[in-house]
Amino acid sequence: MDLQQLFDRLLASYGPRHWWPAQTPFEMALGAFLTQNTAWTNVERAIDALRAADALTPAGIAALADGRLEALIRPAGYFNQKADRIRRFVAHLQQRHGGSLERLLAGEPAALRVELLALKGVGPETADSILLYAGGHPSFVVDAYTRRLGERIGFLDGTEGYETVRQYFMQRLPAAAPLFNEYHALIVEHAKVRCRKRAPLCADCPLRRDCRYGKSQS
Repeated sequence: MDLQQLFDRLLASYGPRHWWPAQTPFEMALGAFLTQNTAWTNVERAIDALRAADALTPAGIAALADGRLEALIRPAGYFNQKADRIRRFVAHLQQRHGGSLERLLAGEPAALRVELLALKGVGPETADSILLYAGGHPSFVVDAYTRRLGERIGFLDGTEGYETVRQYFMQRLPAAAPLFNEYHALIVEHAKVRCRKRAPLCADCPLRRDCRYGKSQS
């Protein structure tokens, strides 16, 4: 089963996921920071609080009084750390791009990724999420769900670094942001619904006949 076949089976099973849920690119970028080490339901609560405070823009974040950002994003957990990272990101936009996320995202993708990774608190998954979901650049996002699926099916062995896994997908798929977007969303859905960390539901899995782990459960 190649990666296109894997995608087709997941899509047939779960349908389009319409991910990432946000109203603006900046909201998507904030979500990339807020989703670190927490469930998406917690991110939604933090986003709702930011929206109610009219703080879903770089200027809105910058205008918040000391401690206010931390209070608003508290539902997402690690709120002091995440507030610091968001403030640094907004300060970078103001200093380098006139406070405009759109200007930042208009850059060449490879150079833009290097720029994002140079910011404190921006790791590869966060950078690629911003590139793909906020910027519409074809940069594949790798997370724990991607690794779990790859290891269980058998095309990963669990020792690969982030960039190796990312390149595995990018070298075998057309460089298309909509495809990468949908693919990552489908992997997440599959991992939550069937390919769970504990007690995976292999019996009715659409990938079972080509999955090393699934076949071992027969």
